[in-house]
Amino acid sequence: MKNRFILFLLLFQSFTFFLFSQSSIEKTNQEKTVFQTAQPWRPTIDVRGDVAIVYGVGGNPSDRNKNQKFEDRVDSWRKHGYQTHFMTGIAWGEYKDYFTGLWDGKKHLDEGQVQLNGDTIWHGHLVPYIVPTDNYLKYLKEKHIKRVIDAGIDAIYLEEPEFWARAGYSDAFKKEWKNYYHFDWRPQNESPENTYLSNKLKYHLYYKALEDVFTYAKEYGKSKGMNVRCYVPTHSLINYSQWMIVSPEASLASMKCVDGYIAQIWTGTSREPNYYNGLPKERVFETAFLEYGSMESMTEPTGRKMYFLTDPIEDRSQDWTDYKKNYEATFTAQLLYPNIANYEIMPWPERIYEGLYPKSKGSKERIKIPQHYSTQMQVMINALNDMPVSHNKVSGSQGISVLLANSLMFQRFPTHNGYEDTQLSNFYGQALPFLKRGVPIKTVHIENLPFDGTLKDTKVLLMTYSNMKPLSPESHDYLANWVKKGGIIVYSGRDNDPYQTVQEWWNTNNNHYAAPSDHLFEKMGIESSPKEGGYAYGKGFVYILRHDPKEYVLSNQGDKEFVEIVKKMYEEKAKGEKMIFKNNFFLQRENYDLISVLDESVSSEPFIVKGLYVDLFDPKLPIVSEKVVQPGSQAFLYNLKKIKSSKRPCVIATAARIYNEEIKSGNYSFIAKSPINTVNSMRIFLPSKPTSCSIKDNNGKIAENTFYEWDALSKTCHLEFDNNPEGITVTIQF
Repeated sequence: MKNRFILFLLLFQSFTFFLFSQSSIEKTNQEKTVFQTAQPWRPTIDVRGDVAIVYGVGGNPSDRNKNQKFEDRVDSWRKHGYQTHFMTGIAWGEYKDYFTGLWDGKKHLDEGQVQLNGDTIWHGHLVPYIVPTDNYLKYLKEKHIKRVIDAGIDAIYLEEPEFWARAGYSDAFKKEWKNYYHFDWRPQNESPENTYLSNKLKYHLYYKALEDVFTYAKEYGKSKGMNVRCYVPTHSLINYSQWMIVSPEASLASMKCVDGYIAQIWTGTSREPNYYNGLPKERVFETAFLEYGSMESMTEPTGRKMYFLTDPIEDRSQDWTDYKKNYEATFTAQLLYPNIANYEIMPWPERIYEGLYPKSKGSKERIKIPQHYSTQMQVMINALNDMPVSHNKVSGSQGISVLLANSLMFQRFPTHNGYEDTQLSNFYGQALPFLKRGVPIKTVHIENLPFDGTLKDTKVLLMTYSNMKPLSPESHDYLANWVKKGGIIVYSGRDNDPYQTVQEWWNTNNNHYAAPSDHLFEKMGIESSPKEGGYAYGKGFVYILRHDPKEYVLSNQGDKEFVEIVKKMYEEKAKGEKMIFKNNFFLQRENYDLISVLDESVSSEPFIVKGLYVDLFDPKLPIVSEKVVQPGSQAFLYNLKKIKSSKRPCVIATAARIYNEEIKSGNYSFIAKSPINTVNSMRIFLPSKPTSCSIKDNNGKIAENTFYEWDALSKTCHLEFDNNPEGITVTIQF
C-alpha cells in the first residue's frame, strides 16, 4: 500500500510538472511581439503587441513625470488583454533610494563609474552608471526583483550590462580589482596591459552581476511555484565596441540562467559612421545588417529565444523624415535574418506617439508623429505579428564569415603607442568590402567555437588579431581542427598593435609566443611570424595577409587585393560556386518579399521586380505590378500571387491588429484595434467583389472618416478609418 502511494505521488508530480512545462512553453510561444513602456495603459499607446514589458519599479529615470505605482501600471496593461513582463537596467536605473541612503542608511554615489578626471558618468540626475558591487546587487534583488515576482511577473529583462571603457577610476572599482586580481589597482591609461586587465574585470563584473540576480530570480520564483524566465536586452558587440563600452556579450552563452535576449539595434546604433573607400559616413542599412547578424550568431548555437528590436525614432532628436528613412533601413535589415521571427516592435511608445520632433530637417516647428508615418509604422509592426520563420536564404554567395571575440571591446580606449582603430575599421575592413558587393556576410563568435555547428555554414573565415585577442588557447584547437577538415582562413594582420604583448596566456607560463596568431599558426604546422602567402593544412588552407584590415577601408580602393584573394580562396580552395558580386539583397519569407539595394557598390542600377504586390512601405497600400528600388533604399512587399486559397478572405496588410475573425458563407467580419488618434489603412483579399461593407465603432455607430475601394485586378479592397483601441467592427458581404 505504501509503495503504491509513493508511486502515485511520483506520477502526480511528474504529471503536474508536465502540465507546468507545457503551460510555460505555450505561453512563451504566444510571446512573439513585445514592447517596453514605463507608462500605464492609455489609448494613445495601445500598440497591440503580445506583451507589454513594464519598465522599472520606479519607472524610467528618463521620464520627467512620476509614474503611478508599479503594480497599478502592470494591472492597467493586463486589463486590456496584454501579457506583462518586467524590464529594468542592470547598470543604471531609478535607484535613487540606494544612492541617497534611503535603502540602508548609507550613501552609495561613490559606486558610480568614474573617469580619469574624477567625474562620474551619469545616465540622469542622481542616476550614475554603476560598478555592480555585492551590496548594490543585494539591493536590486530585495527591492526590485522580489517585488515584481510578487506581482505575478514571470519574465524579467535586465538590460544594458554596460561598463564604459573610459571608466575604471572609482574606489569601488579599485576594491573589485583587488578582489579579482589579488594585487593593487593599476591605472588603465598607463599601459596597454593595464587597459586590457581593466576591461577584463569590467566584463567579469557584469557577467557575475547578471548570474547573481538571475539565479536569485529563478530560485525565488520557484519558491512561489513560478517558472521565472530571464532575458538580457543588449546592444550588439559591434556597437559596444564602436561606442567603447564593455559588456559580457557572447560569454552569456555559458550562463545557464539566461533564457534569451533582445537585440537592441536601431537607428541610433546603426547610424554610427564607419569608413569605406576612405570615406567616413553613416551606412545605416549595412551597419544594422552586421549588428543583427552578430546578435544572431552570438546566440544561435544556444537555441535561446532572440527578439530583434527596431525603433521608429531614436534617442537623439532628428526630424520625422530622417526617422522614417532609417526605420525602413533597420526594419529591412532585421527581416533579412529569416531564422528570427520574434520582435520588440518598439521601445517607449509614449515618446513615439506623444513626443514632439522637428517636422522636417532644419525646421523649428515640432510636431507629433505625422499621420502617414504612424499608419505606415503600424502596418509594418502588424506584419511582424504575422512574420514567419523561413528556410529561404538571402540572395548572394553564402559561406563568408568574419570572426569576432568579446575582447573586441577591450582595445578601444585609451590609445596606446599611437595605434588607432578608427571607427572600428579593423572589423569593418573585413565585412564592408563583401557586404557592399552584395555578399551576405556572416559573423562567428570565437566564444561559440565549442558549440557543434558554429562553423558549419562557413567556407571562408576572415580573421585578425589586430583589434581583439583570443581569451583562451582552446579556441585555436577548434579553428585548426576546422581547417584540417577543409576550412579556409584568410588572416589579415601586421600583429604589431600594442596589445599583442600584454601578459596573457600566449606569453606566460610555458608559452613564449610573440603574438597569439603564432600559437594558431603552430597548431597548423606554420612557422612563427610567417610571411604573407598561402599555407596548406590537412584538407584546408590558410592565407596570410600582412595588412591590418583597417587598411582595406581607410583609403579608396584599398580592399582590391583583399577581395580578390578571398574570392580566389572561395572559388578554388573551398570548392564553392563562383562568387557573385551585385548591388542588392533579396529574400522571400512566404508571402513577404524584402529588397535592399546598396549604394557605393558594383553598380548603380535599380533592382526591379514584376508581379502583383502590395507596397507595405506606402501607407496607402497600393497595388503595384512593378517595383523599382533605387540604390540606398529598401522595399517591403506582400506578394499577392502567393495567397494560398483563392476562396478564403484574409487581411493582407493592416495598421491595426485583427481580432475575432469570422468567415461564414458570403460573410467576413473582424474587429480591428490600434491606438487612438491614428488612421487604419488596410487591404483585404476577397474571393469576389463585395456587395456591402459595414464599419462600426464599439458603440455600433458608423466609424469616423471611413474609406472603401475595390480593386478587381488583385481582388482586394482598401479600407481606411480612424483607429480605436476599443475596436472597430468590419463586416463585409461578398
